Amino acid sequence: MREAILLLVDIINYIHDAIADMVGVNMTDKELHFWIFGILGMITFFFVYVVFKIISKMKWSIVTLSFFYTFTVMVVLAFAIEIQQAYTQRGNMEFADAVMGLWGFVVFFAVYAVIALVIYGVIKLLKKDRSENRGRHAR
Repeated sequence: MREAILLLVDIINYIHDAIADMVGVNMTDKELHFWIFGILGMITFFFVYVVFKIISKMKWSIVTLSFFYTFTVMVVLAFAIEIQQAYTQRGNMEFADAVMGLWGFVVFFAVYAVIALVIYGVIKLLKKDRSENRGRHAR
């Protein structure tokens, strides 16, 4: 995990220096962050907007959107915990730990989804059975 973060730091530093060289040395770090985060944020926003617009037309849109949001929060939390472990020296900072934590969420969500679908299916069958029985009694 530490190696992965150090690699990311090196890549970000390289990109930072390349952008600073492209736009000139006159920009402060804060100004550079303002522009880069502003541009990256808007690109991300438009991508997410299009994807979520498509998802909103699906039958299970709220569940899907809730899953994506929760998964995003869990990714941030998993990496925050791993970074905290490295900083405090209270555990091993490993990428595999973060991945296993995320797998835990995915597995628990899959179990929830199966249980919810079974309950949904049973309710649909019971409603269908009731409406068929009402139709027979009306004749």
